Amino acid sequence: MFTQSQPHLMALYNRWMNQRMYAACATLTDAQRSEDLGLFWKSIEATLEHLVWADSAWMARFEGAPIPAPPAAGTPPRTFSELTQVREALDERILAWTTTLTPEWLSEPKTWTSKLYGFTQTQPHWVLLTQFGNHQTHHRGQVHAALTRLGVDMGPTDVPLLPELQD
Repeated sequence: MFTQSQPHLMALYNRWMNQRMYAACATLTDAQRSEDLGLFWKSIEATLEHLVWADSAWMARFEGAPIPAPPAAGTPPRTFSELTQVREALDERILAWTTTLTPEWLSEPKTWTSKLYGFTQTQPHWVLLTQFGNHQTHHRGQVHAALTRLGVDMGPTDVPLLPELQD
């Protein structure tokens, strides 16, 4: 029986879905991963890079560290193997971090500035944590749709099927 917090559950789900998504993406060629498939970030590769950057930016924001700069246009992409390793380490970092969260921290307000949109606002951490998970799911869904279009099945994606929830 699962006894952790909702943020921990979502971190477990995030890691599980990323493992499944990266395994599915590994069946593609480099050319297929870098092809413009009409996604918001054009390709699967660019979408995976964006997710790593955005998750790193959110974690820095949550931890009070400097926000990493987004990859500059024309920056050579990492190899898929390198990107996979970075993703795995980031998912473990997120998962470990969620075990430290307290109700007090979740309700505490955080003022932040979006580097992408240039606005500043204050919201409780739990709202920003919800955005963090929603953003992951949004772009993972785009990659999932691209994989489906390419004939690759990621398998079930439902939270109740998370291995940690099984007896």
